[in-house]
Amino acid sequence: MVYGALDIGGTKIAGALVDAGGRVVARAQRPTPARGSAEAMMAAVTSVVDELAARPEWASLSCLGIGSAGPVDTFAGTVSPVNIPAWRSFPLVERVRSHPAVPAGIEPVLVGDAVAMAAAEHWIGAAKDAANVLCMVVSTGVGGGLVLGGSVHAGTTGNAGHIGHITVDQNGPVCPCGARGCVERYASGTAIAAHALESGWTPPAGLPVTAREVAASARAGDAKALAAFDRAGRALAAAIAATAALVELDLVVVGGGVSQAGEVLFAPLRHHLKSYAVLDFTRDLRVVSAGLALDAGLIGAAATGVAASGLSRAGGSTRGRTAP
Repeated sequence: MVYGALDIGGTKIAGALVDAGGRVVARAQRPTPARGSAEAMMAAVTSVVDELAARPEWASLSCLGIGSAGPVDTFAGTVSPVNIPAWRSFPLVERVRSHPAVPAGIEPVLVGDAVAMAAAEHWIGAAKDAANVLCMVVSTGVGGGLVLGGSVHAGTTGNAGHIGHITVDQNGPVCPCGARGCVERYASGTAIAAHALESGWTPPAGLPVTAREVAASARAGDAKALAAFDRAGRALAAAIAATAALVELDLVVVGGGVSQAGEVLFAPLRHHLKSYAVLDFTRDLRVVSAGLALDAGLIGAAATGVAASGLSRAGGSTRGRTAP
């Protein structure tokens, strides 16, 4: 028995087959044509499913979970990712369900990508033993998912914990979502690279303008690159402190591509968090990197599919539970 997973993001569309222990046994990936048409996006998803379906393990597929950049609507099965303009109320679940290789009787289950990450980290990752956790994806965009009272809390539409669109500056720049001063405008990989460039940072010759290159420059001591990550860390800290004040957290787990910058990101984040998380019940909040690195979204999508299907995972039935 294997669980299918799709992870739809602003940079890549990934798919995997995951076993009952949470191990990825097969994977496929395509670049996200984020500025392309709706059908170009769907063609990339279809290509990923095609590749997975060609694997022998596909014959034992028992469920299929989809984690997508949001907002999502889990009831309607639609997605409207902020960073993918062509997809607005796009019927992703219906389109995946209609793929010829998806067996009859398997209903794809949709959830926000960061909620999927929270499910994964709570299953076998850094949040395994924690009851109240904020899990964050810091990548092309910024997303979040919550574990409350020991269960993943997806919310009514699957968007609970969408921390990237908390306002941290009332006079800040307009976000593609329509609001001002969102975390995502300061802390996403796109925002970090753009701010560094605007500040006069110059990428090494022949290399792209990305947060990865900014991080490399920051490690080498470039002041402008360091300032871009400090700005990102401050925004993340403000949003984390606000979330902790609302729901009381035991732990914060940060994953996604930008988190691979390591202490270049985590050092300023933790530093600024001391200034924002000042109430007794928010102070000294632990912030750690994701235990599953870049596989968390895929493993979590699979876990979500398992929970929704009522299948047994790690020796017990998940039927009746509200979360993986």
